[in-house]
Amino acid sequence: MDIKGYIQVYTGNGKGKTTAALGLSLRAVCAGKRVFMGQFIKGMVYSELAAQQWMPNFTIEQYGRDCFIQKDPTDEDIAIASAGLKRARQLLMSGEYDLFILDEVNVALFYKLFTEAEVLSLMNEKPPHVELVLTGRYAPEAIIEKADLVTEMKEIKHYYQQGVAARTGIEK
Repeated sequence: MDIKGYIQVYTGNGKGKTTAALGLSLRAVCAGKRVFMGQFIKGMVYSELAAQQWMPNFTIEQYGRDCFIQKDPTDEDIAIASAGLKRARQLLMSGEYDLFILDEVNVALFYKLFTEAEVLSLMNEKPPHVELVLTGRYAPEAIIEKADLVTEMKEIKHYYQQGVAARTGIEK
């Protein structure tokens, strides 16, 4: 019997969206499920990239360059993200994964790296058993409306305001 998969969105300006998705990944892998995470905009080295070595049934791919978009995306940013979304669609539709995470997809939408209609189409067509998670600040209203669960991370206080840089294994 297949269990129904839902659509979750983790958004907001607070820390913890990717971290929550990674925690869900750990739980799913430990339950014998297959997990895919596609990271949009990210091409830098993050500790979670090593998870494939330690967690069977966990796959991660990045669809970004080695820097984060600061203002206007380049043609290269758009091409990488568009190719990543196409690849993610193929993998999602394969039905091979139980948990499918599109990390920073909402930020990619904010920067217009692809269209909201493309993401909504993907959400509408996902296999019924797949749990789909979309992360990133700036989640559009249409994505929020389509989702079954939406969590907003709200920043109250963060040590980066005191100059603490991203730490390996904690923020990166």
